Amino acid sequence: MWGAVRPHVGRLVVAGLAGAAAELCGLGLVAAAAWLIARAAQQPELAALSVAIAAVRGLALAKGSLRYVERLVGHDAALRALAELRGRVFDALAAARPPSGSVPTSAGGSAGRREVRDGDALMRMVSDVEAVQDVLLRCVLPAVAAVACGAAGVVVCGLVWAPSAVVLAGGLLVAGVVVPVAAAAAGGRAAARVAAGRQALAVRALDVLEGAADLAMFGASERFAARAGDAAGLLERAERSAARVSALVAGAGFVVQGATVAVVLWGASRAGAGVDEVDAAVLALTALVAVESVLPLAAAARRLLEVWPSMRRVGAILATPPSPVPVSVPVRRGPLEVELLGVRVSYGAGWALDGVDLRVGRGRRVAVVGASGAGKSTLLAAVAGEVPAASGAVLVGGRTVGRDMPGAVRGLMQDAHVFAGTVRANLLLACPDADEERLRAAAGRARFLEVVESLPEGWDTVVGAGGRGLSGGQRQRLLLARALLADPPVLVLDEPAEALDPALADAVVEDLLTRPGGGTLLLVTHRLAALGAADEVVVLDRGRVVQRGRHDDLLAAPGAYRDLWYAEALAAGTA
Repeated sequence: MWGAVRPHVGRLVVAGLAGAAAELCGLGLVAAAAWLIARAAQQPELAALSVAIAAVRGLALAKGSLRYVERLVGHDAALRALAELRGRVFDALAAARPPSGSVPTSAGGSAGRREVRDGDALMRMVSDVEAVQDVLLRCVLPAVAAVACGAAGVVVCGLVWAPSAVVLAGGLLVAGVVVPVAAAAAGGRAAARVAAGRQALAVRALDVLEGAADLAMFGASERFAARAGDAAGLLERAERSAARVSALVAGAGFVVQGATVAVVLWGASRAGAGVDEVDAAVLALTALVAVESVLPLAAAARRLLEVWPSMRRVGAILATPPSPVPVSVPVRRGPLEVELLGVRVSYGAGWALDGVDLRVGRGRRVAVVGASGAGKSTLLAAVAGEVPAASGAVLVGGRTVGRDMPGAVRGLMQDAHVFAGTVRANLLLACPDADEERLRAAAGRARFLEVVESLPEGWDTVVGAGGRGLSGGQRQRLLLARALLADPPVLVLDEPAEALDPALADAVVEDLLTRPGGGTLLLVTHRLAALGAADEVVVLDRGRVVQRGRHDDLLAAPGAYRDLWYAEALAAGTA
């Protein structure tokens, strides 16, 4: 994490110096004001008070100005470090992928293949990263100011009456060391429960929010909402326990502060002629302010203990070595050949792909079909580098698929995401420099152009995260348009006509097979009616290639493809 903070150390130093100077000005202000009031009670000449009057005014103005500088510069540095760190955490989470590497697709990886749950990732990206801000602003900077002000207070008291410096130093040690250590020890378990409760609540809440439709379908909404409620209850109890510790610590700090001032005054009263009324007032208020400056250390210690688990989680993410990133090799323009050589893929329960051998020539248009669970999506994910092969090899353009070939394989996968933003921005993710003509061409091929023209703001219409505001079919066409806009050397499309009515779905599939663009096409679909335009149809069953050939040839021979054809015709009522 130091790498994210290091570029902003200069600003943090300025903020620390400004905070320390503000505390010193506060100390000087109180000492000067105490002297001024006590001395004025003796009715001296006005000239004898002029320096103190000017000092009070100047120190009051300086304290406010320096405090403003500290807040401004400190928050600026902390927020800059936070932005840098959040980017590093995002990169680390993105790099936590299978050893075989991955080629970015417009769809992203499948939720089932992520090593970190969405709730955990959200927690680490937001709450855990913000812990660094708290460490800087609520722990480090207050500690610097407290040390400076406490030391200055001891010096001032020592100059007025030396024994008071010893008493004040003792009070500072108790308030600035003993109380914070006790607070950390007493609040350690509560802080750990708070951190664990926040993480559990983030996971439970995201499950309820993101899976609302699925939970409602299976009648599990109340059960999962109850789990989220239980997590919220546990967090509330943990926070109440932490609040009680906080109250006790604050009370202990005030007791130490009052006791220190009382002992200083008692000693000054017994010092005899060596300490007059003016000196006693200065000693008392200086001790009061000096001890008060170190009281925030108890809260800083508790906060440090609370955020320490968060910092450890962030540190663990950043310390995880990413998959080796080979030197990127420029990808040749135009279609590339795809080869799967004895590829086997497992998600832990059987083989999703079991020894698949498949060669797709450059520019070929190949459709992959099969029953649900046959391994179609896994095959595309293996080609895209989204899942590791337990054995065998996946070659694209003669090279093993990996992150050394950025942009070689892109497309539309089942978990493709629509981001919160305009329609135009969502499409430009695939090709940021695309002009209006290319946008319209891709949208037209995906049958999305008429949707855009019907939207209230056209291309600039804002859609919500996940495509909120669009129907299922409109969302699918937006994602297909984005995939077509990329026009990569290898285009993989997983059910691009999903959520469309049958006639439109067949038209879209037929158009993709007859005009695939400039790259090799691998298309997974359940719609068989339009596959006559495919160069080849590959039939998968239980992770294996059981048939392959032209559409008409496969229909003429008994087998899995003809069974799928009759099942589709029967479902459509045309058998």
